[in-house]
Amino acid sequence: MDGATTDATAEIGARFFRGLAHPARVRILDLLIDGEKSVFELTEHTGLAQSRISTHLGCLRACGFVSARRDGRFVYYQVSDGRIRDLLHLAREVIAENASRILACHVVAREIGI
Repeated sequence: MDGATTDATAEIGARFFRGLAHPARVRILDLLIDGEKSVFELTEHTGLAQSRISTHLGCLRACGFVSARRDGRFVYYQVSDGRIRDLLHLAREVIAENASRILACHVVAREIGI
């Protein structure tokens, strides 16, 4: 998105961030930063049902945030691109510095149904 953002690129950008805009997907990505994991491992670490993990992985995969490889009966997921890993690390820093302001944003709260 170089220079002026068009309506089309703004929409794609918004969809990019919506792909990250669920606490379960953020938790999954945080776990995958440390290396690939199976659905079973993600279920164990998050306490979420396997079906919910699979649904969120489907979204993350469709958006290009994660990739998968099959090994026998198991599918292992990993962050698909080092830039996504970098983005997540940067997001952690920004969140740490701005958590109270982020939590106070009524517009975001309304959009995500809080």
